[in-house]
Amino acid sequence: MAGIHITDIEAAINWWRARSPSIDGISACAEVRALAEVYGTMVWQHELQLDEDLLEGRAREAWLAWYRSTPDTPCIAICSTSQGDEVCKGCGRSFDEVQHWTVMSPAEKRATWRRITMEGTAWRFNRYAERGADEAAA
Repeated sequence: MAGIHITDIEAAINWWRARSPSIDGISACAEVRALAEVYGTMVWQHELQLDEDLLEGRAREAWLAWYRSTPDTPCIAICSTSQGDEVCKGCGRSFDEVQHWTVMSPAEKRATWRRITMEGTAWRFNRYAERGADEAAA
């Protein structure tokens, strides 16, 4: 199974903190507490990824709620894999990732998103960055 990167756990925590802020400046909502426990364990164990199947209960529900708030696909409607490229110039995904996107798990999709974002070479991140920004705002 795919791994959930610690930066996605952190992003989910921050999303929940903004969505359900602390009333007293100290306590956190149940979703933040559940994700923070996972995050703290990962930090303590020096783990950058958590197997998707190991995220359970309230933490899984909270992570999936955050995940659903993110853009599903990095596609910017300029697909060069249909022209025979092994890696799409538009979004940065491999031919296999494009073809299997609809059956990939949330963690597999996020791993792909992380890779293409870190690489930053696809047109989504430079030449046509406004298309990616428009999708993120939607």
